Amino acid sequence: MRAGERAYRELRADIVSWRLRPGQVLGEVDLSERLGISRTPVREALSRLTADGLTEPHAGRGVVVSAISADDVRALYELRDTLDCRAAELAAQRGEPQTFRALAEELSHAAEALSDDPDHPAYYELVDRMDAEIDRAAGNPYLRQALAGVRLHLARVRRLSTSNPRRLAVAAAEHEAIARAIADQDPALAVATTRVHLKNALGNALRTPELAPLVPASPVAS
Repeated sequence: MRAGERAYRELRADIVSWRLRPGQVLGEVDLSERLGISRTPVREALSRLTADGLTEPHAGRGVVVSAISADDVRALYELRDTLDCRAAELAAQRGEPQTFRALAEELSHAAEALSDDPDHPAYYELVDRMDAEIDRAAGNPYLRQALAGVRLHLARVRRLSTSNPRRLAVAAAEHEAIARAIADQDPALAVATTRVHLKNALGNALRTPELAPLVPASPVAS
């Protein structure tokens, strides 16, 4: 893997997981030493992260990790409502019912394992798998591309919910309802259940203290 690609993936994962927090200064020299690569691939990685909206220019100090405000989250979910509801509607029209029945069955047991790991990797892997199946069933490459950009930022917001197993248990039930609506080939119900999930997810995200204005942190340690 090219050094620039590796740097991009590592830094993106650190931002999405909040190991690098909003306002954190990302200096080329510090990152070059930390990652053990030259400044050129670091600069390439930072440029891609800025294009993604995960970092932003910071006068005289390179770039910083982009902040996430309540307004940002609301805007993200406005777009999700359009994209996710349409994808679920198309999946209900075009998808394989048995695929979504199997996902619904897995989701019906998902809450049982939520206390096993504070980061809940198995649960999020299942949700990601369901997203991929909806994309595949919808069969629209342009919609899939638009959703990929939204989900990158969603993964960052979603991290704020990992400490709330009660909300995750409810979310698992909401995902199960969406999967069953798609399996039943009911587009209207697929849209309705998706919209309920998005409304609840938005409300939960807006209650997190991490969305308060943040003071820029010191440069990342090498």
